[in-house]
Amino acid sequence: MRNIYAKSMVMLVIMTFTMGFLSERLNATSFNPQGDEEIVKYCYGAQFNSDLEHYRDTATGESRDQQMSEKNAEAKARANLADQIGTLVKSVIDNYGHSFMGNNRNELLVRYETLSREAVNQLLKDAVVICNLQTKTKEGKFKTHYTLELESSAVFSAISSKLSGDQVVRADFIYDKFKKIFEEEMSNMYSPQ
Repeated sequence: MRNIYAKSMVMLVIMTFTMGFLSERLNATSFNPQGDEEIVKYCYGAQFNSDLEHYRDTATGESRDQQMSEKNAEAKARANLADQIGTLVKSVIDNYGHSFMGNNRNELLVRYETLSREAVNQLLKDAVVICNLQTKTKEGKFKTHYTLELESSAVFSAISSKLSGDQVVRADFIYDKFKKIFEEEMSNMYSPQ
């Protein structure tokens, strides 16, 4: 009787150890009690985020036509990039305007914003594609994941060139002050916290 009890205890310990080991392996590799599905994000991660040197934006386009899905993704990425840069430029112009513009500040602010928008729109044509991945859904639709990039120095150069070349703005445009505010705003938006 004692021998059967000892054998049972040994078997119980071995089974417990084996079950614990197998349970850990299953959890670590494929067992998912909630039935959650892993999602893969394309054109995603730190290298696709805006930083102090680059503006970047990722967008996804979907269509039954492969080229249309790419065009949709590209258009969305360009629009998002324009919005992102526009937000920064508006902040720069507001700060610059309150500090350095004279009597006709409101008129100049509108002119600065218009010229800056024109410069950014022109520059967006030169945005570099840093990620372009396509997938196909179960329904047969194409999905394009698209990331565009512009160098912040190129954005600043285009805007400052446009502003300094305008006869109305030239008298009130102080390059060094504008650059300092631009760099401060970039730092506020894109510096790691």
